[in-house]
Amino acid sequence: MPTPDFIRELRTSLGNALLPLPGVSAIVLDDEGRVLLGRRSDNGRWSIIGGIPEPGEQPATAVVREVYEETAVRCVPERIVLVETLEPVVYPNGDVCQFMDVCFRCRAVGGEARVNDDESLEVGWFAVDELPEMEEFAVTRIKQAAYDGPTWFEPAERR
Repeated sequence: MPTPDFIRELRTSLGNALLPLPGVSAIVLDDEGRVLLGRRSDNGRWSIIGGIPEPGEQPATAVVREVYEETAVRCVPERIVLVETLEPVVYPNGDVCQFMDVCFRCRAVGGEARVNDDESLEVGWFAVDELPEMEEFAVTRIKQAAYDGPTWFEPAERR
């Protein structure tokens, strides 16, 4: 995944130290209830679509932009599925980031699913009960989005 310019600029003074960042992810459903997935170019695994908001960009705007940039699918955010701070990630160059992910359930409203940038090897629609092998991160979000329950977050008393 390409590193946004604003993060490269931060790294010039921060070095490899922990950098907390916002993140957005999308569970995009079509009219048949299928979920949009991309097979990532960085690790070859299927996952939900997501990314980093630009400075000043609203999360809902960022998730719509990320979905279109990666898949050419137009979508509308319907609700927040969950908010979660993820475990720190150490990249091959030594950079450490920790993302606070805001996951949106979105409805597809146009476009044809296709690889639309260099972040994906493939994109496609999958029935929720016929998902390819994926990390628990993605599966949890898909399951949360599949029903109309409340937004999930870890209650303070569980920490």
